Amino acid sequence: MNVQFISSFSIITTDSAASSKLFPDTLGLPLEHPEGDEYCFSEKIEGCKHFGVWPLSQAAQACFGTSEWPADRPVPQLSLEFDLESEAAVRAGVQEMEAQGFTLVHSARTEPWGQTIARILTNEGAIVGLSYTPWMHPGGGA
Repeated sequence: MNVQFISSFSIITTDSAASSKLFPDTLGLPLEHPEGDEYCFSEKIEGCKHFGVWPLSQAAQACFGTSEWPADRPVPQLSLEFDLESEAAVRAGVQEMEAQGFTLVHSARTEPWGQTIARILTNEGAIVGLSYTPWMHPGGGA
């Protein structure tokens, strides 16, 4: 696998109001908050391509297709995405991870916004993604 960069780091929260107080209010992070969405993020924090505060219900939906986190899985505290050089590299990375005994939460898929991603859940409760985020690569579009 050839990791190009860390494309995303997100805190996973069960209390969006408390997280909203800490990250933008206290730390002064320039987080965007799309109207009608609890998820907030920034792509304007130096040293981090994308920082997010991700509600657990949305993480559950992205990983398992339901708003409830499965009781038999560690509840994640964070999500970390490693960007590879292409969609094909993500698919090859999935095969490599599976060959080494890792169980994926979901295999490689392309999300509506254009990012290709596959995820695992670590024993520590971190969601780790292998991704290809085209707009973060030179010449990759907007």
